[in-house]
Amino acid sequence: MSESPKRVISPDPRPDDRLDQALRPRKLAEIIGQDQICENLAILIDAARKRNEPLDHVLFYGPPGLGKTTLANVLANEMGVNIKVTAGPAVERAGDLAAILTNLHAGDILFIDEIHRLGKAVEEVLYPAMEDYALDIVIGKGPSARSIRLKLPRFTVVGATTRLALLSSPLRARFGAVYRLDYYDPAAMKKIVDRAAKMLNVPSQDGGIEEVARRARGTPRIALRLLRRVRDFAQVRADGVIDRDVANQALNLLNIDPLGLDEVDQRVLMTIIQKYNGGPVGLNTIAASISEESDTIMDVVEPYLLQLGFIDRTPQGRVATRAAYDHFGLAFPEETQQPRLI
Repeated sequence: MSESPKRVISPDPRPDDRLDQALRPRKLAEIIGQDQICENLAILIDAARKRNEPLDHVLFYGPPGLGKTTLANVLANEMGVNIKVTAGPAVERAGDLAAILTNLHAGDILFIDEIHRLGKAVEEVLYPAMEDYALDIVIGKGPSARSIRLKLPRFTVVGATTRLALLSSPLRARFGAVYRLDYYDPAAMKKIVDRAAKMLNVPSQDGGIEEVARRARGTPRIALRLLRRVRDFAQVRADGVIDRDVANQALNLLNIDPLGLDEVDQRVLMTIIQKYNGGPVGLNTIAASISEESDTIMDVVEPYLLQLGFIDRTPQGRVATRAAYDHFGLAFPEETQQPRLI
């Protein structure tokens, strides 16, 4: 997925996003949006406190940039415990996970990002640790090998994944609470941008905040990134205040249109509409036409276009909808679209 990290509106983390950590909520009461999840988490936390027990294992899944890592840190803050952060690709061997587990204290949270990328050998170590709070270690080799079971303190695993389908069934079954994070609605996005602007001491007006929120694709990580770029533009090209006109100019300069579509999104749509008469057209054909990887289009570009209702997935391929034609001011072909053999 070569294109994703380069795009301003990519939901994947970038090095400059580390500045957002100071803006992250630390308590459940500070979280904007995801109301149902927050209410469920509040009950989970209160119940664990009353029983004086660690939290049940929690799994968050959904598109990147929606706050899975933030929620894990909020859980640790609310419970008053330490959090150990790692990622599936970083835990390469079973011994790596064993080292992490033996350093946990009672009640601690182990946060595993991209948990679906854990190796099979590592998962086998994690199963008894989550279920029985025990670590099975094999000492020696051959006939003289023997297994030792180490008791672990009761701890909580918080997993996060963008690809729930890739998580093995046995691992998924060991999470007592599973929550899906959805894209944020416009009202919540506006509150998030407004809060961030105040914390960054950025002079702003309602119109400017609304414009940034509207083009952030329902994703807080993108909203904070756009806010930083608009702040830079306001300081250099304007009087430092983010109003609607300044936000419009800054975001247009970044090639982000009023719906949050960037150049890659527009190229995909225009390829389907102009080169292939609105479709159906296969994913690989689209990718080859715009010199992009098919994985990038499927994982990064398509989800938002599907959310907007600009494309449909059919057995024959991708089809541009009437809404996509309307967005570009093009006439929608009323004749039935014929399947294209790929």
